[in-house]
Amino acid sequence: MNPSEPLPPAVVHHYRLRSSVFWVDVRVLQIDGRWISSADSVDGPTLGCGTTAFDALWVALNRFDGVVGELLASLPSVES
Repeated sequence: MNPSEPLPPAVVHHYRLRSSVFWVDVRVLQIDGRWISSADSVDGPTLGCGTTAFDALWVALNRFDGVVGELLASLPSVES
């Protein structure tokens, strides 16, 4: 990639993940081969990054200990 060329537009994926107690809005995007995610919380957004979207979400949702699995289970399946 030529550094003088503009970057292609980033596609941000928005999801609302649900548990039996609450929901969390998350955003996930890929930049230069890495995934970055943001999960809203009452204390502000929590960020995660990883080599896959799932890894990045796992890190961002770590604050919600005890319901991370339930939140991730509500993630809609995405067709490639």
